[in-house]
Order: sequence, then C-alpha cells, then structure tokens
Amino acid sequence: MNPLYIRNFSIIAHIDHGKSTLADRMLELTGTVEKRKMQDQVLDSMELERERGITIKMQPVRMNFKVGGQQYILNLIDTPGHIDFSYEVSRSLKAVEGSILLVDATQGVQAQTLTTLNMAREAGLKIIPVVSKIDSPLARTDEVAHEVAQLIDCDRSEVLEVSGKTGEGVEHLLEEILNRVPPPQPYNPTPQNHAPAVFRSLVFDFQYSNHTGVIVYVRVMSGSASKRDKLMFKVAGREFEAIDVGVFTPEEMPVVSLGAGEIGYIVTGIKEPGIASVGDTVASVKDRLPPLPGYRSPRPVVWASLYPESQDDLPILRQALGRLRLSDSSFTYEEEASGTLGKGYRCGFLGMLHLEIVTERLRREFNLELIVTQPSITYNVELKDGRISTVYSPALFPDEHQVKTVSEPIVTMKIITPPQYIGGLMKSLYEHEAEVTATDTFGDNRTMLTLKMPLRELMRNFFDEVKSVSSGYASISYDITENKPADVVRMDILVADEPVAAFARVVSRRRVQEEAEAMIKKLYEVMPRELFTFKVQAKAFGRILSSETIKGRKKDAAGTLSGGDITRKMKLREKQKEGRKRLQEHGAVNIPQEVFVKMMRSGE
Repeated sequence: MNPLYIRNFSIIAHIDHGKSTLADRMLELTGTVEKRKMQDQVLDSMELERERGITIKMQPVRMNFKVGGQQYILNLIDTPGHIDFSYEVSRSLKAVEGSILLVDATQGVQAQTLTTLNMAREAGLKIIPVVSKIDSPLARTDEVAHEVAQLIDCDRSEVLEVSGKTGEGVEHLLEEILNRVPPPQPYNPTPQNHAPAVFRSLVFDFQYSNHTGVIVYVRVMSGSASKRDKLMFKVAGREFEAIDVGVFTPEEMPVVSLGAGEIGYIVTGIKEPGIASVGDTVASVKDRLPPLPGYRSPRPVVWASLYPESQDDLPILRQALGRLRLSDSSFTYEEEASGTLGKGYRCGFLGMLHLEIVTERLRREFNLELIVTQPSITYNVELKDGRISTVYSPALFPDEHQVKTVSEPIVTMKIITPPQYIGGLMKSLYEHEAEVTATDTFGDNRTMLTLKMPLRELMRNFFDEVKSVSSGYASISYDITENKPADVVRMDILVADEPVAAFARVVSRRRVQEEAEAMIKKLYEVMPRELFTFKVQAKAFGRILSSETIKGRKKDAAGTLSGGDITRKMKLREKQKEGRKRLQEHGAVNIPQEVFVKMMRSGE
C-alpha cells in the first residue's frame, strides 16, 4: 500500500470519556465489522474491560475508508487511559502520526487528559480536538469546546463534535482525520545510504498464543517483512523466523507482507517469557543500526506478595504467573516463603490498578483463591555501617537502630476539581503528607492543584478519599518524578510475643501511633481465642505502642465429673491450671488464613 493513502492515529482521553464507544461507531461506519457481529466495546476483548468500562490492553484495528473514489487505510490504536499504563500509551503514540483528543461534554478536560496530551505533543503528533457525548442531556458542548480550544491553543471552529452513541459527527471526523493527519513519512536514519531500506519496526504491544507463541504488534518504520523472513528483537538480542505476518480487522488477518507505514502483527513462535517487551525494535537480521530510541525496561513501583489459600494450588499459581508474564512483561515475580502463609510469590506491578487487574485475572482465568499482602513500595536505605540496600518488603526493612537515612519515591500530581471541594481536599492532602506547589484556575468553575506527595500515601485509600470528598468530581493524574528523604519506620505486629512477618508495615513516624492502634484493634476483633491467654501488640522504636489481651477460652475439665469427693475436682482443676500455664509459656498461637485475608483487606 502506498504510504500516501495511510493514516495512523490513536484516541487519547481520560477514563470513561467514550474512546471505545467512538471506536465502535468508526468500525460500523467503515464496514470493518458487520452489523450482525457488532457489539459494545468491540476493541475491549477482555471480560474485565467490559465489566469495568476501562481499556486495559491496547487493541489496534485497520479500517478501509473510501473518499472521492480513493481507498484509504485508517489504522487506529485504542489506548488505555489509566496512569498505570502511561509507558504503553507513549509507545503507541510513537507508532502513529496523529491523535484524537477526546473530551467528554458532560465532564470537561480531566487531569489524565493533560498528561496524555503532553505526551502526544512531545511525540510531535497532529492533535484533532473532539468533544464527545454531545447527545447527553447533561452535555455542556459549547462550554467544553471553548475549554478544549483554549487548552490546545486553536480556534473554536477546529473543535469537532461527535456522539459515539448515536454516530452523529463520526463520518465528518473520519474525513477530518484524512485532511489533518499527515501520512507516514519515510524513515531513513542514514540519508546518505541510497540502498533499499531494511525492515525496522516498533513493538507497541504483544500477546501470547498457546499454539504460535508470542505475537508482536508492530508499526513498520522502514522496509517490509514477509512470512519466513529472518528477524530479531534488537534489545533482547533474540533471532527468530516470522511464522506469519498480518493486519487487524480487528481479528487477525494474514497478509503477504507488511510495508513501511503499516501497522500489523508478526507471529514469532517464541514461547519464553521476558523476550518480547513493549518499545523493543523488531528488525531484519541484516539491520546493523541500534534499536529505535525511547525504549525503557518496565519498572515496578508497587510490590505485593501473592499466596494461594491452599498450598496445593502453588503449582497452578506458578504456571498462571508464567502464562500472564508471556503477555504482560511489565510485572515481575519471584518465589518467597513465609512461616505463616507457606510458599508464594513476591510480585512487582506498575501501580495499584495493575495489581488489581493481575490478581483479578488470576482469580478468573485460573480459578485461584489468593491471599494478597499489603502493597508496599521500594525504599533505598543507607545503613549506619555505610551499606546501601533496596528494600521492597516491609518484613526486610532494617531495625531503627541500624538505619542512617531512608529515601522513597515522590509523585508529582495534578488534581482538577470544582472549587467548592478545595477545603475538604486540603484536609485530606495534609493527612497524606502532600505539599501543594501551585493552584490555578482551570476553565469555568474548576481549579487545578499541583502537588508533591510520597508514593506510599497513594496506597492508603487516597483515590477513594479524594473521590469521596469531591463527590466524584475530582480527577487525578500523577507521575513518579524523584526520590526524597523519608521519615518512616517499620512497625511489627507481635502475636504471643512472636513477630508475624506478613503483618509488618513501613509507616510514617507521625502516624505510627494511629496505625498501631488501628491494626491492633482490627486484629483483636478477627483473632480467634485459644485455650490460653495471649497478647497482640504493635511494636516500633524498640517499644510496644499498642496492646490487647485475648483471653483464653474457659473449659472446666472437672465439669464432667459426677459424685465422689470434692478433692477429685480440685485435683483436676489444679492440673488444668498447670496445663494452661505451660501452654501460655510454650504454646504456639495458630493464626488461621482467614485472619490474614481480613487483615489484608481494608474496610473489613
């Protein structure tokens, strides 16, 4: 296909602004999907995506659109809107020349929209501003259109209006994509070389098939690739033979070859995890140039341990994590053992939503019942003996007397909210150690706060609190920008004087007393009683901060005796008293797994 008649574009927007619905209308209008096969959210293929109304996995699609007798190819990449997947969004933006900035007419510009818009501008994309959901009775179409025009510094007449639900304005939008988005430009990093360009392509996503192995989704930058070509992953350094090449319609459709400017897939046949990764370059084995710029290894920022509720399920969990890793290289896992929970895996995730999605997929796709420990982040700890260690598990955090300094990740955050909620938000921000660096008026009747706060505070129900305080009107975007000194300490939970590693937490010094009392109160409520009395305690700074006594169950061994002298009962009671004393000194407390589950879940 002549690159002059190809248009590559993506849709960027905040969560729930109608990206997938608009894509549905485009597929319908171009005849890419037959009407009888049409369903809502065609490009959201996972059940979890449909259920929650969010895009988790990027899905490209190729549409044929005829204007004035000329056939054009429109390649759309529908991208995730959540901040956890911002790197995947950045790679998909590198695979296209234009982007539709979609803004909900009922909500206006949201915080995440700003973040993704900046990424699109940095990538040099042509931005087409579009206001969606104009059919809604709550739509503020003209007001939001002016807001969008002001945001990207364009004329109000350039802002298009569409309804993904009714299809109004979608055909005009497709025509504007042809007019405004430039065709793919020839990619030639060595202009002095007039020889035919060798095949080079950018990997913006991939998936795994049991039969054919890893299938990479690519944007071809130069040259062409066909079935049986010898190719290689430039970053991973792995060579392979292309089993098949094709395009998305949106189902996979094999083609003879993929040429410059096209978006499609390559079946690699590789069945090992860790080879394919987003941002890598797939090129001909003859290519001698370095990989395409911009690649970076996925960096987990949130850590949690996963244990099967039954240790019999450990092999299934091991296999399930391996399978998920084949199609998602952004999470990591390694085996670990806990004296109380048995064997499990310490896993690293891109963020809290990523953690939630992976654990939910494990439960649904592999029927696993899991215990998920309290999420934690990575701390850089300098010890008094000069050693520096990276700690990603609270149980491994050094004792107070060994620590010289601690540093932790800091996020730069933007919150857009109606001004009437600022008072409540400020109180919540103070409690989460946030430092507001700027306050700006944003559009009509909205304020944007820019702030810095520790990443660990995001995991302390921050999103839920902000949504609750703002009645759901506030929107948040954040980026991990730096490491700063942290005033934190490890808090241990002791049961019968024995520390329980699974309950350990790294908490802020100023909140350690409050956290200790809350943890002990909750543990006291869910812990079953034993035959002997024991204590549950929270410990930090080398001292006990909170303590509760769980009294032993009463059981009178002499109660079953009938008749005889009273001394018989007295002897048995003395014996029972001695037994209770021995149990208290040497007995071990059995902590059932449901106690761990309840302690890990907030709000129970």
